[in-house]
Amino acid sequence: MTYSLRTRGLLVASVVLIAFLSATGLVLDKAFRDSAKAAMRDRLQGFVYTLLAGSELDARGVMKGPENLHEPRFNQTGSGLYADIRRGNRKPDWRSPSAAGIEIPSTLTPQTGTATFSSAVLEDGTPVYVLSFSVLWEEEGRRRPVRCVFRVAETLDGFYAEVNQFRRSLWSWLGAAALVLLLVQGAILRWAFSPLRRVAADLSAIEAGHADKLVGQYPEELRGLTDNLNALLENAQSHLARYRDALGDLAHSLKTPLAVLRGAIEKQNSDADSEIGAVAQEQIDRMTRIIEYQLKRAAASGRTHLTPPVSVAEKSRQVAAALAKVYAEKQVDCRIMVEDDVVFHGDEGDLLEILGNLLDNAFKWCRSRVELSARTVLEPLGTSSHLELRVDDDGPGIAEDVAERVTRRGERTDTSVPGHGLGLAIVDSIVRTYLGQLVIERSPLGGAAILIRNVG
Repeated sequence: MTYSLRTRGLLVASVVLIAFLSATGLVLDKAFRDSAKAAMRDRLQGFVYTLLAGSELDARGVMKGPENLHEPRFNQTGSGLYADIRRGNRKPDWRSPSAAGIEIPSTLTPQTGTATFSSAVLEDGTPVYVLSFSVLWEEEGRRRPVRCVFRVAETLDGFYAEVNQFRRSLWSWLGAAALVLLLVQGAILRWAFSPLRRVAADLSAIEAGHADKLVGQYPEELRGLTDNLNALLENAQSHLARYRDALGDLAHSLKTPLAVLRGAIEKQNSDADSEIGAVAQEQIDRMTRIIEYQLKRAAASGRTHLTPPVSVAEKSRQVAAALAKVYAEKQVDCRIMVEDDVVFHGDEGDLLEILGNLLDNAFKWCRSRVELSARTVLEPLGTSSHLELRVDDDGPGIAEDVAERVTRRGERTDTSVPGHGLGLAIVDSIVRTYLGQLVIERSPLGGAAILIRNVG
């Protein structure tokens, strides 16, 4: 699939922006987790110092914690904040009221004067962080100091709640920022690519016949392109005009000598051998037909998107009206079934040549009725369209065995009817120039149906 430049730019910018904001979010999330974890460690360290200040060793050598704990959660059973004091690796000498029935998991005993901070799991599966602090407790009258370990544990409910709250806030703000930045980027890209849209609009105006060149004000980066397009259009128009003028001059130059030669031979035939005159007359007629055919074939322009569209309905009515006068004695019922919005993207002369030859043949061979229909056919993906023409008559029709021959130059199905056998050959040549196809079928009216596909 081919995307527009604006869509491509927006997609790339969106991917880069989303990747950047995602990486930023992950980094900030990790930084906040680390910060929250460090804050929790500092908080537990403060609780340990509070325990240390209020504890004492009784006469039996058992450690007793402070009677009044300033943190209310130490006094609430199952509050999620627990503490104990033990001597060495023995069972705890003291537990906070909140730790009733709860055993803080064993952790590594830190070195004297140091603390360890680690994660653990209670017996019921609740995860906790445990901070352990080891000291040597010295008392008067004792020979040896006693190693005491003060431990404080806290469940991760508050930690997770704090992290989740931060995450919701973080990703909400990052999402809002991404949306705003995407809208801003879309506006920037729309503004940046506006000159290209102006070029497309000017080209559409040229196709519609409202202009003959690009006239907009374009930035420096596009000026070379637009100037070259204008030069190409001007050169093509002047070249086509010179080409057609040359063809007209050639036709005029050839017709005059042939007419003089024909007249001289006709005069000679009245006095001399008529066989020689007949042969010469036949060759002159043949040269005339060849010149007519080749000039009309060379004049076909072919499809171009930079020419004004030609109304098929209007030109069809003009040709039909002219032929109705030529074949007035036949009183042909000619029906033009073409919508006004059907157009031909090509040279007007090519369309008139196709319509003139097809309708002339239909008027010539029909009994009393001719139908012309045209429609615009869209490509499967809707990216382009083509014109389809159809001419039907109620005449004798064209047999299948001669259908392939009648598009050849000079081939005729009935020599008793005046003509040169060039009409369908000229039409076929023009249609091929437009990469189209001429098909001969049997008409529902009983005669021939000439179908032109994929032109203009």
